[in-house]
Amino acid sequence: MNRLFKASVIENREIKKDHYLLTLHPSEKIRQPEPGNFFMLSVDSGLDPLLKRPFSIHRRIGSDFQVLYRVVGRGTGLLSRRKPGDLLDVTGPLGNKFPVTKTQDKIFLIAGGVGIAPIFSLAEKLKKNKPLLFYGAMTKEELLCIDELKSLGIEPVISTDDGSSGKKGNIVNVLRNFLASDSVGAIHESPLHLTRYSLYACGPKPMLIALSQLAVKYDFKGYMALEQNMACGLGTCLGCVVNTKKGYKRVCKEGPVFKIEEIVWEDDSVPKKS
Repeated sequence: MNRLFKASVIENREIKKDHYLLTLHPSEKIRQPEPGNFFMLSVDSGLDPLLKRPFSIHRRIGSDFQVLYRVVGRGTGLLSRRKPGDLLDVTGPLGNKFPVTKTQDKIFLIAGGVGIAPIFSLAEKLKKNKPLLFYGAMTKEELLCIDELKSLGIEPVISTDDGSSGKKGNIVNVLRNFLASDSVGAIHESPLHLTRYSLYACGPKPMLIALSQLAVKYDFKGYMALEQNMACGLGTCLGCVVNTKKGYKRVCKEGPVFKIEEIVWEDDSVPKKS
């Protein structure tokens, strides 16, 4: 199937201030996107801006698909003005997906800010596994899809930096406190149980670094979807590389999903296992 296609805007709705839910209908049959995949979208007609922008798959609805985005600059500002009936040039679905096995007993899903977009897609797929979902944002106005998560039977653990909703503080500290609580007992003291826990995450870099530190402590295995600026989305420009234990990898081609233990963070803040 052709990965280059046009899609018409069905809806482009502002669901919170500066946060939009875009529903697109492909003009032809496309490969079904999986949680972790992304699309490169033109944000306006013409050649200015020239480059497409990357957006994670948020949800599939029949033959349509949705992306969730926040207006952060000129490109996403232009995209927010697209109206029903407008046509966008699209490339995708691209990248790899979140690997999921049937042997997992407990799943942690961790999202920060708009990182909820691919995590929601994964939660929808894993809802029968009853995953524990931890979701953090700066304020309650930046928390998205809470009602939709609850409709899946998932009651997210919420935190905000300012304490306006849920627990006050960042979501990794909330998870850290949860793991140290009686609710999980001595999980880190029982190696036989560690392989039963898997962690999936998407969010800003500081959150992922802190989460990597926690994963080392508890010997958790899992995957992270990286948020990275991209130019081509096809692996040719080498503009989105990330350092890994196997050398530099392209986020758009070998990613955006990587094993937690595979990533080498630039500030070397993640401790090594002894």
